[in-house]
Amino acid sequence: MSILINAQKIAKVFGATTLFRDVSLTISEGDRIGLIGPNGSGKSTLLKVLAGEMESDDGNVTRRKRLRVSYVAQDSEFDYGRTIRQVITESMQGAQVPEADREGRLAETLGRVGFQDFNAEAAALSGGWRKRLAIAEALVQQPDLLFLDEPTNHLDLAGIEWLEDFVRYAQLACVIVSHDRYFLENVASRTAELNRVYENGLLLVEGNYSEFLVKKEEFLEAQTKRQESLENRVKTEIEWLRRGPKARTTKSKARTNKANELIGELADLNARTRSATADIDFSATERRTKRLIEMEQVTFQYGERTLFRDLDFLITAGTRVGLVGPNGSGKTTILRLLNDELQPVSGEIKRANALRIVYFDQNRQLDPDITLRRALAPEGDSVVYQDRLIHVASWAARFLFDGQQLNQPVGSLSGGERARVLIAKLMLQPADVLLLDEPTNDLDIPTLEILEESLLEFRGALVLVTHDRYMLDRVSTVVLGLDGFGQVERFADYSQWDEWQRDKTEASKVQPAATKRETAAPPPQKKKLSYMEAREYSTIEQRIHEAEQRLKDAQSAYEDPTISTNAERLITVQAEVEAAQGEVDALIVRWTELEEKQG
Repeated sequence: MSILINAQKIAKVFGATTLFRDVSLTISEGDRIGLIGPNGSGKSTLLKVLAGEMESDDGNVTRRKRLRVSYVAQDSEFDYGRTIRQVITESMQGAQVPEADREGRLAETLGRVGFQDFNAEAAALSGGWRKRLAIAEALVQQPDLLFLDEPTNHLDLAGIEWLEDFVRYAQLACVIVSHDRYFLENVASRTAELNRVYENGLLLVEGNYSEFLVKKEEFLEAQTKRQESLENRVKTEIEWLRRGPKARTTKSKARTNKANELIGELADLNARTRSATADIDFSATERRTKRLIEMEQVTFQYGERTLFRDLDFLITAGTRVGLVGPNGSGKTTILRLLNDELQPVSGEIKRANALRIVYFDQNRQLDPDITLRRALAPEGDSVVYQDRLIHVASWAARFLFDGQQLNQPVGSLSGGERARVLIAKLMLQPADVLLLDEPTNDLDIPTLEILEESLLEFRGALVLVTHDRYMLDRVSTVVLGLDGFGQVERFADYSQWDEWQRDKTEASKVQPAATKRETAAPPPQKKKLSYMEAREYSTIEQRIHEAEQRLKDAQSAYEDPTISTNAERLITVQAEVEAAQGEVDALIVRWTELEEKQG
């Protein structure tokens, strides 16, 4: 396949901070590269450098001649007064699309993305639809290569599934910064992590997220062995240096130089592999009351539109509720009702006495001009956490901030770093009930995993709105699904709700009875693989091959004439053949099941 971009040993430095150095990456036709990495590692900056939005400080970026590149930034904002049509038309003008082709391309692109009213005001769209419009603005230029920075952040679950289908089948190459593990699992053909733990700053693996995790583990294991070997060699060389070479011979000078090289290599390896994780731990109160919030026949509407009606739901200590539904279906409204910010049109919400609720608002804002020190500790140089006084520097370190950052303005932090600041502020408030509205936006995968562990250990109740399907499946004990037209249903997990949505969509397409006989029945909707099933599916063909090889070896041993007179050995080998055959049969049956679900 033709190479679109070849980046060699590129680097980017801001002031005294080196984001990345010596990073090399080749992008070819048909690539779907998922780019991950810790917050602050420079993923968005690398994307801008590759897209030509920013110059690198070192190295070279070579692009194919007449390469058409489009870039969609993390935040999608549009000026007031511009319609969807105007946004797309201006994009085509900038790309010098012939005027005769514009109307057809506009209708085709907006139709693919899901828009119907082309004259709606762009700035008035929800966050998810603004993201779709930004993608349409890029697609209408018909790029060869599309760069997407955290495209799932503001999309609802239906929008994420739409984006997955688009990326999988689009006739262009994509590089996507994302922390959505299911998304990476479903779309990436190559996965790369930007992280200083790697010698050249980047680990690139052929395959999706599951395959990346396997290769990363192998790499880190090999690096650990290399580190242990270096430590032993350096220890030997340091002892030799301390004794002092008896003569300044050429040989002793060479060994001295080699010893210094080994010491330097070990120091670099130790610095790169020194890792830290955010220390997230929400505090529950000591409340013994079991029933915390009870919703009885609750109905809510905006104007003439009913979001949900006659909702009965009990929240008890230990309940972890996932709220799912399309944008505008009422998920945030339920959180605000629970938080006593809104009142229902009818019905009643009962709360336990002196109930302590902590609310994480998706529209959270931090003053970009205040320092990190003041954002974390507004009243002084210390915070009170779980009845203990903690200095702001120590508190900041729990969230992976160093002392030098304390006097930096919040506006200079990355999106993920700002999200960690907000979580740090929430942790200072003991809670009976946590209401979390999209807490995962901009968090890197290691921090997401720590957040999940904290929520699983939280002793109070949790009501969670998130587009992160993996977190929903892992954390929620029950899922409330809203359709936006008044109906609310309970489900065991996200996959069950997704199936319900698909069944409703299929049912709406069923024709009247008079015409049913004239049309073929639609094929049954195939289920998507879960995260663990996808991991299993990615390795099952190799496991079948290995099992077949074991069967072949066992059969060869069974047919060996030398064991025909050894009854005990013959019985053992026969049992091995039967066991190997059973393993092959079971794997093939499982492979068939996964193939059917994969579609």
